[in-house]
Amino acid sequence: MAPTHVLRCCQRCLAWIPVIFIALVVCWSYYAYVVELCLYTITMMGERIVYLIFFHVSFVMFVWSYWKTIFTKPANPSKEFCLPKAEKERYEKEERPESQQEILWRAASTLPLYTRTGAGAIRYCDRCQVIKPDRCHHCSACDMCVLKMDHHCPWVNNCVGFSNYKFFILFLAYSLVYCLFIAATVLQYFIKFWTNELNNSAKFHVLFLFFVAAMFCISILSLFSYHLWLVGKNRSTIEAFRAPVFRTGSDKNGFSLGFRKNIAQVFGDQKQYWLLPIFTSQGDGLTFPTRLVNADAEQATVTLQPDSNKCVPEVSVSPLSESQNRLLSNEQQANNTEDHLAENFLKSAESETVTMESES
Repeated sequence: MAPTHVLRCCQRCLAWIPVIFIALVVCWSYYAYVVELCLYTITMMGERIVYLIFFHVSFVMFVWSYWKTIFTKPANPSKEFCLPKAEKERYEKEERPESQQEILWRAASTLPLYTRTGAGAIRYCDRCQVIKPDRCHHCSACDMCVLKMDHHCPWVNNCVGFSNYKFFILFLAYSLVYCLFIAATVLQYFIKFWTNELNNSAKFHVLFLFFVAAMFCISILSLFSYHLWLVGKNRSTIEAFRAPVFRTGSDKNGFSLGFRKNIAQVFGDQKQYWLLPIFTSQGDGLTFPTRLVNADAEQATVTLQPDSNKCVPEVSVSPLSESQNRLLSNEQQANNTEDHLAENFLKSAESETVTMESES
C-alpha cells in the first residue's frame, strides 16, 4: 500500500508541471511587456498608456478564466445513479454478464437514460460503481466519472466537463486575444530589433516575446476553432470521435438542438454573462434534451425527449434533414406512381368488361 500511495503522490505532483510552466511563461510575459517594452522601450506616453490598459484587461480575463478552469471541480453523478445496496451486492455476486445486465436494467428503469453502450447495454462504471448518466464518462487521470466529459487537459491539470467547459472555452478565447495583442503591438519593435534601434536590455525580451506570442497564437487558434465547432454541434470531443448510441442506434447529432440552442446550453440564456468566467450553463449535467429521429416514413417526425423533472429549456420540434425529406419525397412519388398504375389498370379492366357486355 505504501509504495502505491507514494506513486500516486508523485503522479499528482508531476501533473502540475505543465500548469507551472504556463504560469512561469505568463509571469515572464507580464514582466517583458510591462517593464521592458512599455516602461523602458516605448517613449510616447499616450501609446504607453493605451497599451497598458488593453494589456491588463486581456491579462486579467485570461488569468481569471484560466484559474476557474483549473480549480473548478468536475461534476460527478448524483446518488440516484448509484445502485441500491441490495442490488449492488447481487451485482457483485453475479458472474454472468446477462444476469448483471438484468440488475442494471431494473435499476435504470426509473432513471432518465437515453444512451447505451455499443452493444445496447446499460452504461455502468465498475470503478465508481454508478450507472453512467448520458454523456458521462470515466476519466482515468482523475479516477472519477465526469458529467458531460470532454477531455482531460494536462495544461490545466483538470478534467474538462460540464462544470468548467464554459471556462475552458473562455480560457482559449482570452489566451488567444492575449497572444494576438502582444504579437501585434510588439511587431514594430521586433522589426526595430533587426535594424539595431533597440537598446541591449530590451532586445532579448522583445525578440522572444514576439516568438512566444506568435507560437502560442497559432496553436491556440486551431484548438479554439475546433471547440467552437463542437459547441455549435453540441458535441464533446469524445462524441466527435465516437457517436453516442441511443435506443434507435448511434447518432452523432442526437444532442444537437440547432445552433442557437446549442450555444445556449454552454453559455446560458443571458448574453451579458457570456464573456465572463461565471457558470451559466443550462441544465444539471445529468440529463440533456435529445433529438431522436423516427424511422417510420409514414409519420416522419422528429421527437424531442427532455426530462420533465429537470430544469432544461423547452425545445421545439426540429424539421427533417434534407436527406430525410428527399427520402420521403421519393417514397411518396413511388407510392403515387403505384396508385396511378393501379387506377389505370382498374379503368382499363372496367372498359373491357363494358365492351364485352355490349358485344354480347
